[in-house]
Amino acid sequence: MRWEEKPLGDLCSIQLGKTPARKSPRFWDPDKETENVWLSISDLSHGQVVGDSVEYVSNEALSIMKIVPEGTLMVSFKLTLGRTSVAARDLYTNEAIAAILNLDPSVNQRFLMHFFDRFDWKKACEGDEKLKGYTFNKAKLNVLEIPIPPVEEQERIVGALDEAFASIDKAKANIERNLNNARELFQSRLNDIFSNPSEDWEVKSLGELGKVSMCKRILKHQTTSEGDIPFFKIGTFGKSPNAFIDEKTYLSFKQKFSFPKKGDILISAAGTIGRRVIYDGEPAYFQDSNIVWIDNDEELVSNEYLYEFYGVCDWNPSKGATISRLYNADLRRIKIPFPKLLEQKNLVKKIVALRENYESVQSLYEEKLNNLSDLKQSILEQAFEGKLTEPVAA
Repeated sequence: MRWEEKPLGDLCSIQLGKTPARKSPRFWDPDKETENVWLSISDLSHGQVVGDSVEYVSNEALSIMKIVPEGTLMVSFKLTLGRTSVAARDLYTNEAIAAILNLDPSVNQRFLMHFFDRFDWKKACEGDEKLKGYTFNKAKLNVLEIPIPPVEEQERIVGALDEAFASIDKAKANIERNLNNARELFQSRLNDIFSNPSEDWEVKSLGELGKVSMCKRILKHQTTSEGDIPFFKIGTFGKSPNAFIDEKTYLSFKQKFSFPKKGDILISAAGTIGRRVIYDGEPAYFQDSNIVWIDNDEELVSNEYLYEFYGVCDWNPSKGATISRLYNADLRRIKIPFPKLLEQKNLVKKIVALRENYESVQSLYEEKLNNLSDLKQSILEQAFEGKLTEPVAA
């Protein structure tokens, strides 16, 4: 029997949240002295009950906010699409979250939640891509067609899905735990190599190995969105460039100022500190001060060994507050233990073998996680095509 379909707007009231002005401190409660929980998309957790957040709004902000009552189903419909949660208490949300209020008794709330999980949000948003990603809107939510089988059938489907997904979630948690254990074991073995040097190893500061170097500053007006030479800023370091400089400037600056040699290890000195990229020698330019390298003496330390050391290096040896920038003076002071070049070569081989083994295990576990996600989606498809006639085995 074909299920009846109705627009979501005929089945409920859709309420959107609001973000109070960030420039008005009186609207915010950073010390959480109130009980005014304010959710953003990152707080939603696919069908889980949510009652807290990193951000609260002040009592003064409530005059411009709309309350989301306890027990309300919420769904994100901008940027990160289709993430669902249920309010564990009265709370507030931003404008990227829709609260489903006054739901018609003919629709089981968890059935609707599973429908949102199954719905192809990105396909429905084709043509509406914004600068930061996909987005839906309230008008589209109102006309979204919802399948409505009899309530008893909805309850049966919800029971089958909840049971299957509980098994899938348990399997995923076990895999993620095993993956984390493998990651920690790999990191521990790396740390052991560098933290337990032999007596014949030398220890020097990075500044003793060579000068901290960086490219000449490129000004904004010297860049374009398309061009000859990729210009990597801290946000695109190790990724695809979104800025370019002309070849004349590149050749001139490369000749007159500091420039990495092929094989030099570039590191991020801002953002995520210590990200590393091996310079491949291809024409490219790098943002000054944010991306640096040690022009190291390879008769003492090979670039390959330096790359592996950077992977375990403590960029904040003072153990103070989290650092937001790695200054040249701090970089120069970092100590590196190292053996003779031949042993460095052998250690690098050992580390590469360890990494390949870990990446093999990682790939296996990630494949299993992907298979479980595919299974979940397949079960959802069966459910909303009316094909869940037998208990589901996860």
